Amino acid sequence: MNSTFFRVPVRRLATVATVMALAAGPATLTGVGPAYAADDHGRASAVTLRTGLDVSLLNKSVNVPLAVSLNEVQAPQSAEETTLTARLDAVNGGRPFSVLRAEVARARATTSATKAEAASTLVHARLHVPGLPLLAVIEVEQITSKATCEVGEKPVATTAIPGSVTVLGERVNLTAEGSADVEVPGVGEVRLDLSSTRTTARSAAATALELKVSVNPSKLNVAEVDGTLTLAEAACKTPAPASEPASASEPAAEPAAEPAAGAQPSADAPAPRADAKPQGAVAEERLAETGGDATTPYLVGGGIALLVAGGGAVVLARRRG
Repeated sequence: MNSTFFRVPVRRLATVATVMALAAGPATLTGVGPAYAADDHGRASAVTLRTGLDVSLLNKSVNVPLAVSLNEVQAPQSAEETTLTARLDAVNGGRPFSVLRAEVARARATTSATKAEAASTLVHARLHVPGLPLLAVIEVEQITSKATCEVGEKPVATTAIPGSVTVLGERVNLTAEGSADVEVPGVGEVRLDLSSTRTTARSAAATALELKVSVNPSKLNVAEVDGTLTLAEAACKTPAPASEPASASEPAAEPAAEPAAGAQPSADAPAPRADAKPQGAVAEERLAETGGDATTPYLVGGGIALLVAGGGAVVLARRRG
């Protein structure tokens, strides 16, 4: 068909093809593509409190989950809130109740191309569970967790906990790691897992305190509370290193070994020519003779594309005539 409706798109396609050929010419002709940095900038996260509790109610044969968190952040982000309240149906008359109060409750997580880091801190904190509005499950002076993941370095996870805490009203001495059990008759028991840290080749995680709680307060319509409480947690993953740029040049040739001192040249070896040039001079001389340089491939590719586009335009013009 020779209608104008079909010819205009063909010319446009020829023009677009020419532009694309000229744009792609350098990368195609040289055979060297760009090197991209890795898009994995690592990960970092922190939280001051996370709860995973099941609350059994007196007037219902069901368990109500209590899953809340305070200052839970993913990099790059920071948060600082010192109180956390929650609301559960049929608990405390449906009104909010206090879960955590602290003077300082801070979480921070940052990432960059070479480093991911997270930290969490609690200062003068009191933690409550439903059914125990006045008796704190635990009181701590200050706890901190930190995780650092840096390119080229081994990931590091650290925690700092006080020498003692108060659990269900009883003073408990702590060690740097391990666990401690506290049982209060008529109230329940709490198991403390202390200063947990984990590292791999590219990740680190730290938890200052994890409490396994089982209490039976029988107050505020709460029959039993079971589950875990996590205090001051931080985690990170090391960013992937940036990719190495591709090299466009070949490695330099090894210099020819010189004959040993006093060694005579072989009779079969051809005598050196008087007009011999140093290694590499031939390539330079040929470039000088032809007028070529490093931009020659670009010009050749662009010329070919323009030639093809021009030929197509001529054919279309004749067909139109």
